[in-house]
Formats: sequence, structure tokens, C-alpha cells
Amino acid sequence: MTELAEGVNCQWRIAARPVGNVKREDFEYRETEIPEPGEGEFLLRTLYLGLAPVMRMYMLGEAVAQARPLEIGDIIHGRGVAEVVASKHPDYQVGDVVQGQLGWQTYKISRGTPGERFFKMPVNDMPLGHAGGTLGMTGLSAWGGWMQCADARPGDRVLVSGAAGGVGTLVVQMARIQGCHVTAMAGGPEKCRFLEELGCDRTIDYKSEDLAGRLPELFPDGIDVYFDNVGGDTLSACLDNLAMGARIVLCGSISEYLLDEPYGLMNYTRLRSVNGTMRGFFVYNFWDRFDECVEQLAGWIRAGQLRPVEQVIEGFHRMPEALARLYDGVNVGVQICQVRADLLHGETK
Repeated sequence: MTELAEGVNCQWRIAARPVGNVKREDFEYRETEIPEPGEGEFLLRTLYLGLAPVMRMYMLGEAVAQARPLEIGDIIHGRGVAEVVASKHPDYQVGDVVQGQLGWQTYKISRGTPGERFFKMPVNDMPLGHAGGTLGMTGLSAWGGWMQCADARPGDRVLVSGAAGGVGTLVVQMARIQGCHVTAMAGGPEKCRFLEELGCDRTIDYKSEDLAGRLPELFPDGIDVYFDNVGGDTLSACLDNLAMGARIVLCGSISEYLLDEPYGLMNYTRLRSVNGTMRGFFVYNFWDRFDECVEQLAGWIRAGQLRPVEQVIEGFHRMPEALARLYDGVNVGVQICQVRADLLHGETK
């Protein structure tokens, strides 16, 4: 199965609970009839689907925020970009393009309920594909975590872990825009070179450098802001190298997602000695500010200050592979699946 089957609704469902990284046998491919919208409903045709590490947690049956736990056989949760192709809903017209909770499928019937969190893009001069990444949930995560939680100031000494990922590449650039001195952490020389091209001041290759020894060298006066995308030992090492008044933003913990037991952070009391703060957040808590976020990110893109970093995999059949790539550490930027071959990245042919 390589070509997208037309005339049916193609779906990826949970076949088994993942052990370690996700594997092809954890997924079930299924084709069903394309549904017809009833009164107050509309039919969506999927264009792009975004990938995020949290999707493995969905497959494990874990309750993540407001999303219901998934059972074996359920369609996998996921947000994406879709076009309205039939409608009996007064607020959604044929031709509208929306971003929201679609699931891993090529068609979806919706009533536009709050839980689906659909929105029409507040800007119309950006490629459609950006709504699945930079101007979608990844962008809101980066903007919410950095702009609303980091309390950044010009001149701050900033460290971003997982800096080559979707959120990380945006936070590195936002910190630079705000006049901070940015150190980016990633795995491998190619990713580090890319991050230097993106504008960070220096990099740490966690695969070849001793983090515990490197941090005191790079931050002799301590870290002002640490934006944490990985958790685990990296977070622990940063806690031992904080400046007075340091701020830690807890965005993700991908280093812990494949562990059987949660990581036990032993040195969090280091925050006391520096009057530091460690603050977590959840992306949907900034939902009411989505338009504000998109407008600001789009403004930086227009001005040439922010570069969307989006790695696009073509073909709905590659969704399982695309999710596995997030845990293999090979992706750079936001991982997006272009569902249909009749698209250019960002627009319909």
C-alpha cells in the first residue's frame, strides 16, 4: 500500500500497545466508506497531518489532558489541516480550510464541537501546510511556552534542549528575536550546524560532549532560562548550573517517554538557592490566544525574522514511519505528513 486509495476513507488504527518505539505491527490500516454529513454536520477531506511524540502516549491508552484514552482498534488521535467538501452546517462552507482534531484518517464528519478545536486560519497569505506545523499546535506550544512562561529579557543566557525539533527550532529563533544569547542542544554535528545557520550563538552536541562538564564552561555565571524539551538527566544537569533568578520552562520530556518507570528528579531543590522557578504548561491552556499567536508568528515570517522548519513526509501510508522518526531522533523541525499527492507543500495544485 503506497498510493492513497480514492473513494474510501483510509484510516490508521491501533493494533497493539507499543513496547519501546512504535513499529509497523502496532498499526492497523483500514478502509471504510466516506460518510455523508447529516444536519448540522460537515465533511472534511484531510490535506496534512501533524506528528507529535504524544501520539505514542495515545496509543498506550493513556489519558492525555482532555483527550479520551484510546482502545485497541480506535483511530489514532491527531491534528491536521483539512478542506470542507460537503456541509450542512451554517458556520462551515464548502472550500473552507480548517485546522483541528482529525485523527489519522483521510475523511472526517464533524459538528464543529469545542473538543475538536477547529479553527479557520486567521491569516490567508501563508502556505496551508504551515497550519499543520509552524502555525498550528507546534507553533502554539513554542509561543505559549516561550512568550508566556519564560519571562525572557534581552541579554538572557538561554539554553534550549531538543533544539532541532519542531518546538525547539521555533524557540531558538524567538529567543534570538528577543535579544537573548542562545545555546542550542541537539544530537549530531549536522543538527548542530543547522542550528547555527538558524541563528543560535553556540551548540552542544549531546551525543559527543559531556553535558555535565560542558555546562559550567559555557555558562560560568549560570543559565538564565532553560527551555526543556527532553527532561531526564539533561534537566538534572541544568538544575546544577542555574543563575540567580533562573527560569525553567517544562515543555516536553521525550527522553523519558520510552522508560518503563518515570524519571526521578533528585536535585530540584537547587531552585531554592537561586530563587529560581520551574514552570510547566499545556498547549491547550493558551487556546483562547491562538489568533494572537498565529498573527505574531506570521508577522515574524513575513519580516524574515523567523524561518519555518518543516520536514514533510509524502503519503498517508507513511504515517507509522513518520511517528517512529520522532523517537529515532532523525527528524529536524516539525514533522508533517502530506496526505495527498495532488498538493504542493502549502497549497493545492
